[in-house]
Amino acid sequence: MNITVIGAGYVGLVTAACLADVGNDVVCLDLDSQRVDLLAAGQVPIYEPGLDDVIQRNRDDGRLHFTTDTARAVAHAQVQFIAVGTPQSEDGSADLGQVLSAAESIGRHLQGFKLVVVKSTVPVGTGERVRQTIADALQARHLPHGPDDFAVASNPEFLKEGAAVDDFMRPDRIVIGTEPGPTGERARELLQRLYAPFNRVQERMLTMDVKAAELTKYASNAMLATRISFMNELANLASEVGLDIEQVRKGMGSDGRIGYSFLYAGTGYGGSCFPKDVRALIRTASSHGRHLRVLEAVEAVNEAQKHVLVQKIGARFGTNLKGLLFGLWGLAFKPHTDDMREAPSRIVLKALLERGAQVMAYDPVAMAQARKVLAHDCGSCSSMLDRLRFAATPMECAQDADALVIVTEWPAFKSPNFETLRQVMRQPVIFDGRNLYDPAVRAQGFEYHAIGR
Repeated sequence: MNITVIGAGYVGLVTAACLADVGNDVVCLDLDSQRVDLLAAGQVPIYEPGLDDVIQRNRDDGRLHFTTDTARAVAHAQVQFIAVGTPQSEDGSADLGQVLSAAESIGRHLQGFKLVVVKSTVPVGTGERVRQTIADALQARHLPHGPDDFAVASNPEFLKEGAAVDDFMRPDRIVIGTEPGPTGERARELLQRLYAPFNRVQERMLTMDVKAAELTKYASNAMLATRISFMNELANLASEVGLDIEQVRKGMGSDGRIGYSFLYAGTGYGGSCFPKDVRALIRTASSHGRHLRVLEAVEAVNEAQKHVLVQKIGARFGTNLKGLLFGLWGLAFKPHTDDMREAPSRIVLKALLERGAQVMAYDPVAMAQARKVLAHDCGSCSSMLDRLRFAATPMECAQDADALVIVTEWPAFKSPNFETLRQVMRQPVIFDGRNLYDPAVRAQGFEYHAIGR
């Protein structure tokens, strides 16, 4: 099939590359000419394991193309995916400007029947707004049109950063929301054909109406965020009553109704999805006169949890950290990505610098992104950045440190040479924000502070 994907960001690139990899002819449209030029030259502007290989293979084989030409992109395919960003507005709601702009562009160039598939994460009711935007664009062209001239469907993505290619190629479910009537049936048939290569082992497609599909994405992320905040609440209680939250986690997770996923205590969630989607869902409820009290608490707990490591450091060293050097392992909000959006490391780093500390930081892939966002975070006091340096290796990062702070659970941090680590540090103090180590590490000469342990 011929496919058009509008948006060459994280979701758009993964969608375009993976659909091309199963034989489709895909055009990926983005209005950022610099980004399109990079992709055309074989460079991938985001870090996602395996994605560069998939893009290169399909570009070289002639199945994946990048363009800034909207007319060409719309004309290319009957199926048009909208995979643009939905950034958070000041009031917490999702900004649909890019989604509706993409819909308007489709309507402006539409010839013949088109299936418009919204893959961006959007609030309930967006499908109706997309349909109206396309209809308005057709009316502005003075073209006669009826309700069956195009279809709008929802196909939310469920991609984990760091495993997005595998998630797309081996999905646990494919959610399809379609409109009622003949156009909805036509949309389902097209999407069943498109996703057939991903359903060969077992049927993974779940069909529902558009609004239900839109809410399914928000509800899924909100549930996972809730599990994280719930576990962090219990971990903080565990610290007060003197027990190991890891023992509790294992006891809970062994219950098949609960399971182990997303039950790890830590420094809170970050990234582009959970924080934004929880707030957007709260805002959607508010616009309908409802309060999602559980999710309001989830968000409050998460924001507070990002400061837990800072509080532990303050309790150990005081609020004046001048003359102290802290090594910091991990900058990205999670491993296998360079995404710094709402990363807990930003809270920790800024607090350490504000209190006068010297900081040496290391992350396997996120240091370039970290330099950009930290310059923004410390913009009002850029001199703080003079006390921040970046290391080439984890051990260099810990050299002469008065304490090591672990913020991201990269695999390379899980089993270091503790003897070497203790020798290179000035003071063998570890603040483990991801509970990577067993408290028995104290027997090796370390002062060990973790979350709920």
